[in-house]
Amino acid sequence: MSAIAYKIGEDIVDTQTAQELHVEGEPIELDNSPESLEVLRHSTAHLMAQAIKHLYPDAEFYVGPVVKEGFYYDFKTKEKIGEEDLKKIEKEMIKIAKKKYPIEKYTISKEEAKEKFKDDHLKQEVLKNIPSDEVSIYKQGDFEDLCRGPHLPNLGLIRNFKLTKVSGAYLGGDSKNEMLTRIYGIAFADKESLKKHMDMLAEAAKRDHRKIGQEMKLFTFREEVGAGFPIWLPNGARMRSRLEQLLFKAHRKRGYEPVRGPEMLRSDLWKVSGHYQNYGENMYFTNIDDVEFGVKPMNCVGHIKVYEDELHSYRDLPIKYFEYGVVHRHEASGALHGLFRVREFTQDDAHIFCRADQIEEQIIEIIDFIDKIMSTFGFEYKMMLSTKPEKAVGSDEVWEISTNALRAALERHNLSYDIDEGGGAFYGPKIDIKITDAIGREWQCGTVQLDFNLPERFHLEYNADDNEKVQPVMIHRAILGSFERFIGILTEHYAGEFPMFIAPTQVAIIPIAETHKEYAKEIQGKLIDIGADSEIYAKNESLNKRIRTAEKARTPMLIILGDEEVQNKTIAVRDRRSREQYNLSEEEFLKLIQTKINEVNF
Repeated sequence: MSAIAYKIGEDIVDTQTAQELHVEGEPIELDNSPESLEVLRHSTAHLMAQAIKHLYPDAEFYVGPVVKEGFYYDFKTKEKIGEEDLKKIEKEMIKIAKKKYPIEKYTISKEEAKEKFKDDHLKQEVLKNIPSDEVSIYKQGDFEDLCRGPHLPNLGLIRNFKLTKVSGAYLGGDSKNEMLTRIYGIAFADKESLKKHMDMLAEAAKRDHRKIGQEMKLFTFREEVGAGFPIWLPNGARMRSRLEQLLFKAHRKRGYEPVRGPEMLRSDLWKVSGHYQNYGENMYFTNIDDVEFGVKPMNCVGHIKVYEDELHSYRDLPIKYFEYGVVHRHEASGALHGLFRVREFTQDDAHIFCRADQIEEQIIEIIDFIDKIMSTFGFEYKMMLSTKPEKAVGSDEVWEISTNALRAALERHNLSYDIDEGGGAFYGPKIDIKITDAIGREWQCGTVQLDFNLPERFHLEYNADDNEKVQPVMIHRAILGSFERFIGILTEHYAGEFPMFIAPTQVAIIPIAETHKEYAKEIQGKLIDIGADSEIYAKNESLNKRIRTAEKARTPMLIILGDEEVQNKTIAVRDRRSREQYNLSEEEFLKLIQTKINEVNF
């Protein structure tokens, strides 16, 4: 198969550009490699735009990049476009692709482009963001658009694609600007990969945590409360509490001390930390007695103040603080998504203050902690070493020391990792944990951040063995990331069929008749005593309907109580996880539940 593009160093160069510049690198063929898919999906985005232009001649286009989900194009038309229109656009795309138009590239000056697209205000916006004096345009049949590429040699290579959803998107991602239409799509080199992906999306739709969360009454959102502020219902609050309790014990076993910082701190502190300057657009501010306060987006400054509360010796280190810290961050309304992207959330946050010679052992201990939790939930994971971003505090030298310390810790313990260039926090490099769920999707979860900058900015110190004042190293660490996001991920990972140790309700108690309700309440009380939650299904409905209702609630274990059970103090068990039915004495049953809810120990 002939090359569709070339890889030159880290860059992908399409055949059009390679011919223009008289260069040639490592050939990229049409397959499902990341490099090949980038070229294919970029060209499919342009094919979609061409089809839209045919169907909606007044359409104006902004940008159409390749993204993790596939590709999208932002555009505007007078006519409203919905999900029901996607099939029509796909049909037109197939029709155009069959014509196998060559995709041609030409270059003009930026001034010429401004004149060429003078009646298209979206193109004028694109041109504002192009720093160079020359711009490239890609043309295919009767359609052309500003683009830097890379693109396929011709449209005939595009065969396996699907448009997946329609949404709104603000021009340039700024909520002050006009709303555009955004259509997402996906493309693969072969039919089998497309089918596999679409099957995964169908399964993901069934597992959507917003749908399951509503069915299981875990959480809700209310417009009058505000977008991005989840309300935890009793079932969800119980599950969350179980997770919190397990983690609390795990932290204490590893030498962490619980602390709690205030929800708001004076803005002066956020200026010292650098959050005000580097993260201010994501923060909420208020004034009290003519003094500006910032609602915390992170817990680190509060923990710094805990560290400062007393003098420390080198013998005291490492000092480990942890907090289930409620934080607020301003997210664009269009980015909000169930529990995955909210404006208020609780981090399982910790900060370790240590000596430079303790960095490696602390990093490895954290990774071991992460491994214990992720393997308990059946997640595979990988690590990304994220380096200095454009917006950062501290010198290049400090960043290099910090990044090398993380790299050395990973490499000395033979831990594999990928590099995320520019993905670090503004105050230091980090290791990000990406987990893979039951249907193969990746999620960003925990993070381990190494920080020499905040200790320097706050003049933190400890007494060394020679009584000299030394600056500690600060390690920022969250394993779940946030309880909200992690519970959303767990809900989709398990499709609501949670393991018993974190299930919102462990046991559904179903008395057959009114005369059996007293025994049901007795069992419920004994379950509470051993730390298990139950629900009694005693509505004036048929037994079968009550069993079906309990089944739909995804409760791991159902027990049926009738005359025999009341008389003999026994339990008729239906275990939904093992698909078994059996009878136990009351004592055996309570012992079994206690074992199951305590089987996990982080």
